[in-house]
Amino acid sequence: MTRGVLNRILRVDLTTGKMTVDERDDHYYRRYMGGWNIVADTLLREVPTGADPLGPENRLIFTSGILAGMALSGASRSAVGAKSPLTGGFGATEAGGSFGA
Repeated sequence: MTRGVLNRILRVDLTTGKMTVDERDDHYYRRYMGGWNIVADTLLREVPTGADPLGPENRLIFTSGILAGMALSGASRSAVGAKSPLTGGFGATEAGGSFGA
């Protein structure tokens, strides 16, 4: 797709310490565009209904926007999300800066 998107997702199991890499095609990034959309897609697909927000079934997702790393003012955005222990629903936040690059 672009030079900034590597079509890979790093998964880290915090219980076992095991790391795996999932490959994604360009269509995935064209559809979800990074950021909150990838957080929402991952939560909907992988966190079962009724999962404990503080349990091992929840996902803590860090993702960058598709413009992260480009030399454009205000373009580098990152999102973090998970199932919220406060509401039991979708919780996410977004920040600017160089973290996503």
